[in-house]
Amino acid sequence: MVDFAAMRANRGAKGLEQLAKELDKLNTGTTSKDDRFWRPVTDKAGNAAAVFRLLPAPGDEAAAFVRVWEHRFKNPNTQKWYVENSLTTIGQTDPVVEYNAALWNLSEDDKSPSRVQARLQKRKISYISNVYVIKDQNTPENEGKVFLYKYGKKIWDKFNAAMNPEFDDEKAVNPFDLWEGANFQLKITTGPKSEGGFRNYDKSKFATPGPLFADDDEMEKIWKRCHSLQQFLDPSQFKSYDELKEKFEKVIGLRGTGVPAAARAAAAAAAEEDDAPEPAARAESKQTRTAPPKSAPAADPSDDEDDLEFFKKLARGED
Repeated sequence: MVDFAAMRANRGAKGLEQLAKELDKLNTGTTSKDDRFWRPVTDKAGNAAAVFRLLPAPGDEAAAFVRVWEHRFKNPNTQKWYVENSLTTIGQTDPVVEYNAALWNLSEDDKSPSRVQARLQKRKISYISNVYVIKDQNTPENEGKVFLYKYGKKIWDKFNAAMNPEFDDEKAVNPFDLWEGANFQLKITTGPKSEGGFRNYDKSKFATPGPLFADDDEMEKIWKRCHSLQQFLDPSQFKSYDELKEKFEKVIGLRGTGVPAAARAAAAAAAEEDDAPEPAARAESKQTRTAPPKSAPAADPSDDEDDLEFFKKLARGED
């Protein structure tokens, strides 16, 4: 177990350099009932405001955040939901990823039914970090507490921009540092229901960098309350390939055919080469032509990767 003094002394080595390594990995569980997680609550107008501080890696863990992938969609034909952690999070082959790859390769038209279905069933990315809640406008009882916080790509992009500024005259900031990091001012607005009602985080930003507290002893108390992050990457948190495949086939009403063998083989081969998500889209199989759903709710664009460009690259055989 790393003590607080050692964490402070070594934070340079575990600071921006370590975060850069984790970012390199990114470039190449369900928590809905877990009271350890902080969930900003919006008011009747769909707005929320809060201030929190990202905390360093807990204990002797190397990273101050973990990345997780999950599938969360409802099939309009069967009216069944599929909500599961994706095995790609831990570098394993996932049956939904395989099937989506096969669907994508059925057509070269980005607006074709098969590609529309693949996008609706695609995995979504989230990140988990420890945070210290300084101000919570709608739920003040959360203030002064340490929570796990699960957030999507839009918020992650703001953290990444602080660590990797766009212009030379901007100083890189490690937002996970207790001394030289910065408080994050979270502002949430919600779009009209007619447009999907998605949350918008554009007004969120970092404050001026500085210590969380002037007293190191106080910061040590906060740091020691951090929760383990590596637990979310433990294989025990994921169902097996066969369990996921069985559930997925029930949700989409697929029986007896399964995922094309060529797609599975391509996914396995690609997984050995790198950590690129959803590598199975390199498969050339056209064996299965399952009819896509009649309709489906719009996908929330805020927490997703650029799926169209991503699928295009994989279809071209690019990493």
